Amino acid sequence: MPVQSRNTRQKEAIRAAFVEADRPLSHDEVLSAAQATVEGISIATVYRNVNLLVEEAWLVPVELPGSPARYEVAGKEHHHHFKCNDCGKLFELQGCDVQVKPRLPRGFRITGHEFFLYGLCAACGA
Repeated sequence: MPVQSRNTRQKEAIRAAFVEADRPLSHDEVLSAAQATVEGISIATVYRNVNLLVEEAWLVPVELPGSPARYEVAGKEHHHHFKCNDCGKLFELQGCDVQVKPRLPRGFRITGHEFFLYGLCAACGA
């Protein structure tokens, strides 16, 4: 059962950062966005509140191979991600058009998949 913690100005600024960005964010990206609303918010506060929001099932981690986790708002439909090689931002790709039929060893059964695309975002590719 998810844990409920009290709402603070810092926590609300962190929630707002995710809602406004509408993409997975790193702790540093959350800090930058939240500082626009709450002066003096620290990286320790961001880490603590992101962990609480994960415990509350409001956020879910996005594990990127070879990179620290990013986080996104929970409850979204199945989707994939695109990482810009230049700015490092992670973007959501709506839906799932991946048509993969891997040859699994005998007795194996697929229960899910992850798919990441890498390249240049519109801002960096211009």
